[in-house]
Amino acid sequence: MTMDYWRRRWLARFDLRHDQADNAEIDATFRSGVEFRGTNLWVLIFAIFIASIGLNVNSTAVIIGAMLISPLMGPIMALGYGASINDSALMRSSLFNLGLATVISLLTSTAYFMVSPLTQAHSELLARTTPSIWDVLIALFGGLAGVIGATRQVKSNLIPGVAIATALMPPLCTAGYGLAIDNMAYFGGALYLYSINCVFIAIATRNGAGDAVPLTQDQDQAHQASHGDRAGGAGDAGAKRVSGHQSGATGVV
Repeated sequence: MTMDYWRRRWLARFDLRHDQADNAEIDATFRSGVEFRGTNLWVLIFAIFIASIGLNVNSTAVIIGAMLISPLMGPIMALGYGASINDSALMRSSLFNLGLATVISLLTSTAYFMVSPLTQAHSELLARTTPSIWDVLIALFGGLAGVIGATRQVKSNLIPGVAIATALMPPLCTAGYGLAIDNMAYFGGALYLYSINCVFIAIATRNGAGDAVPLTQDQDQAHQASHGDRAGGAGDAGAKRVSGHQSGATGVV
């Protein structure tokens, strides 16, 4: 067994194509979570209330629960997917719904903190007011993990895990807290962290989806035709070489 054989064996372990879903299924997966209407909208509102209460009482478990049920990842990943396939309509729809979800989340969290009797800013809330480079890296790697999960034949728990790791809900609720107590430093820092997460998850999804999505039918036909032309050219060259050898052999006899 040659070194090239072992190299191929090793690289095959990192190949994502063996359990990748087909093009239509991947497309449907990304488009299904874009629109905030009915169920998605109410789940978002309830998740914002849960996350706000968790921040208010400084409960990590409650905050994680809110992130698990949050549908905010849908339009962000769809935005990145739309960019990867050059679908401007999907990108516009994703941006609109993400903006709508952001505004509703801010209004909901602000309303909660305005009526809550608990006004002290605990550690869980303060941690969302000062973003750093580590938050950028978390969003980037989280987005890459999310696009891998979204493009598999068998869906796993990757997307909820990404939602927890990148923490989209707590910064939005913290921004609402800043509005409720008229603290623009809290509001600005939390909204900046939320924006960082959204942008880098979308960028990671755009890059990951660009590699993961199979060729379209037209692209696949062009690809096969190109290979066919090269194979045909190689076949003609081979035939000429064989013919030349036969002619030489005949001349020797």
